[in-house]
This record gives sequence, structure tokens and C-alpha cells, in this order.
Amino acid sequence: MITMVRPSEPRPSESMGRRYSLLALLTLLAGGLFTGCAVTPVADPAFAPAEPDITIVSAEPNGAIYQASTNRFFFEDIRARRVGDVIIVILDERTDATKSASTSANKGTTIGLPSPTLFGGAATARGREILANDITASSDFAGTADSSQSNRLNGSVAVVVDKVLSNGNLWIRGEKRLTLNQGSEVVKVSGLIRPADITPQNTVQSNQIAAASISYGGTGLLADSNRAGWLTRFFNSAVWPF
Repeated sequence: MITMVRPSEPRPSESMGRRYSLLALLTLLAGGLFTGCAVTPVADPAFAPAEPDITIVSAEPNGAIYQASTNRFFFEDIRARRVGDVIIVILDERTDATKSASTSANKGTTIGLPSPTLFGGAATARGREILANDITASSDFAGTADSSQSNRLNGSVAVVVDKVLSNGNLWIRGEKRLTLNQGSEVVKVSGLIRPADITPQNTVQSNQIAAASISYGGTGLLADSNRAGWLTRFFNSAVWPF
């Protein structure tokens, strides 16, 4: 005798418990995904602040009151002049560019070949001249292009003297990062300045920086929303032939 055994069905309480466990697992996975996508600013090693030179103080007193190694310039304006000194760069950049171009070209060609005379008359077939030809060709081209761009950057950023050149000029570099609710903003500045351009307040204008490299950018939700998608960038790239 064969006895059929039906599998036991899960109880309602067990089914609800499994649903809650699955929902909790999906919630944890979603939370981990969004946490991994969070914006965490990372400092750029190329703009890390330079450390000042190590001052070696002589252990043997020479009886002099003034020591060059511990000079603090009490009777001068406190301006950046050594490696590791901090200086404030006042950002005041504005650029305006406009470009316009227009091209027009026309070309036309007309060639007439009358029917030749054979034996005192035109060559015909069924009353129509068969050797008369007219050729007409024309070519037109017109192109117009307009471009306009305007940029402006205002603010300030503290940078560090990275190198003192033999002629006294200072190579500076530094960055400022701001972490906001919807992302982060970063300003990077580097270049060469003259000590004469440093004000008594230890500031220098950004338009007085030689070989200046000034960049401003951001990451996060706002920056991503202001950027075209990868498919749009593909259709607008030089790869797309149309």
C-alpha cells in the first residue's frame, strides 16, 4: 500500500516572518548602495601643503643676541616669504569671449553642344536631333557660426609657499574643499608670484600670478544633474558621423 504524503504548508506566521526578513535584507542592500555612492572628498597629493625647512639651532652659544635661525621679523610686515608660509589669494577672474564666422560660396557652369551638321543637315532620328547636348552644373555653400562664452570666479583661498626661487619669486599652491549637503566643491590654485605684489595684509590678486593654474569644480547630486548623460555625450562627440 502506497501512502502519499503532502508537504506541509508554511504557517501564516512563518510566511510573514520570511517576508519581513527579505524586506530587511533589501533595505540593508539599498542602504549600503547609497552609502557607497556618497560623496567623500579626497585631498589631491599634488596640492598638499609644503612643510617648512627644519631649523637647526646651534647648541653652542656665541654670545650674540640676534640669531638668524630664529628671526621673526618684528619690525616688518608679516608677509609670506619662506617655504611653508601661508598667503591669501584673492580670486577675481572674469573672461568674455565672442567669435563669429560666416562663409558663402557659389559656383555655376553651363556648357552647350549644338548638333553637328552632317551632309548639310543636323543628325536626326524620327525628327529629333540626337547629337545636341546641354550641360548645366551649379554648386552653393553657406555656413554661419557664432560662439559666446563668459566666466567669472570670485572668492579667496589660502595657499602655501612651496618653493623659493633664486630670484626671490615664490611658487605657491593650495586647495580649498567645501563639503555640502548635496556634494562637495573644490578650488585649486598654483602659480608663481613676486614678493613685491604681496600686500601688507599678506594677500595677492589672482591676476598677478604667473603660470597660474586655477580650477573650480564639484561632485555630487547637483554636479551630476548639470552634466549630460553618456549617451548624449556620445551623440555630440566627434565619433558620431552625422
